[in-house]
Amino acid sequence: MATDIAQEAFLKIWEKQFDYHPQNTKSLVYKIALDQYLTHYRRGKVKANYLNEFQLSFTEGSEEHSLEYEELKTHYEKTLATLPEKQRTVFLMSRLDEFTYKEIAARLKISVKAVEKRMSLALGVLKKEMK
Repeated sequence: MATDIAQEAFLKIWEKQFDYHPQNTKSLVYKIALDQYLTHYRRGKVKANYLNEFQLSFTEGSEEHSLEYEELKTHYEKTLATLPEKQRTVFLMSRLDEFTYKEIAARLKISVKAVEKRMSLALGVLKKEMK
């Protein structure tokens, strides 16, 4: 985790292209790294609280629930496969990779509004098909 945070801090400095000043840059790196750590810590805390509150309880004798889950999963995967490539890419980057819209836009070299539109369309299709 420490190496990831350090890498993210240097990446932010690289992206912003700050002017190099020996004293200021060092404190800036520390500040950015601290902010990254706090963000990571808070997200972990929220995730842990969510997992503690949301406990799925499958009983061993509930084959019906397992079958329903498998059917739902299969339907979800088929619906996801029917999405246009651009929408599916944005959806997966947001949901699986947990990128922000801004990060997705930067990686795909499109505007944030385009990311929002693609995500909206993808969610609309999934909502309609998963009913």
